[in-house]
Amino acid sequence: MSAGGDGFTAGRVALDAGPIHYREGGSGPPIVFVHGAIANGRLWTAVASELAGGYRCIVPDWTMGSHPEAMNPDADLSPRGQARLIDEFMSALGLDDVTIVANDSGGAVSQILVTERPGRVGRLVLTNCDSFEHFPPGTFKTMVWMARAPGGYSALVNAMRIRAIRTSPIAYGALTSGPADDELLRAFTEPQVRDAGIRRDGRKFVAAMRPADTLAAGAKLPGLEIPALMAWGVDDRFFKLDHARRIADAIPDAKLVEIAGASTFVSLDRPQELAAAIADFMAPPG
Repeated sequence: MSAGGDGFTAGRVALDAGPIHYREGGSGPPIVFVHGAIANGRLWTAVASELAGGYRCIVPDWTMGSHPEAMNPDADLSPRGQARLIDEFMSALGLDDVTIVANDSGGAVSQILVTERPGRVGRLVLTNCDSFEHFPPGTFKTMVWMARAPGGYSALVNAMRIRAIRTSPIAYGALTSGPADDELLRAFTEPQVRDAGIRRDGRKFVAAMRPADTLAAGAKLPGLEIPALMAWGVDDRFFKLDHARRIADAIPDAKLVEIAGASTFVSLDRPQELAAAIADFMAPPG
């Protein structure tokens, strides 16, 4: 592992499906962060830095189109395949009683994880994310359609080279309450522009988004035996607060924290508030 100036170290785990790159910092109970499609671990940098004083924060770049190294050509990178990768990654690091913190389509993957492969997970934190029939919601259905159409995903990826498009409301512009850092957005979009293998990986994940998977996971949420937190940005036009309430109502031991002034990318809009909600959720009782 290599150390960075922020106290986090970089690592790489070789799984059967290919390599997973990650950064980690801090010590204590483990937290594994899960971003969504065409994003990477940098989505969580501020939140993980806030929590690293009391927790072991592990921030992978999951293989959803913004990762640094392509997976094996035959890797299953569907949402259910991604859930398997998270489980195998935790096993490779020897992690147990993990708190999963997830966002966007990574929240869908995490619901599949805790309902199909729950053994290493001790707590679940969902920020604004896909659920039930909303996988994906709204205009993002077009992204799935393009990923399934011949040449469509490449056209989508290459359009993101243009700043005006990637910052627009039809792309990342609608996912934060204020203007997003374009340098960060380029870190999300450029890996699959320059690498055909990463582009193939991203397309695999996006093309496989289906409500059937989140509906199946949602049907199993009443059987969940771990505590869960919905830490939800209230300004989101895609993943509305009613979605969070529906998930929380389905899980026996769940609570909802509303985060004002935040949209889909809560971790960018209100990192300190989100970190505080997670720390309070994880604090020992009494």
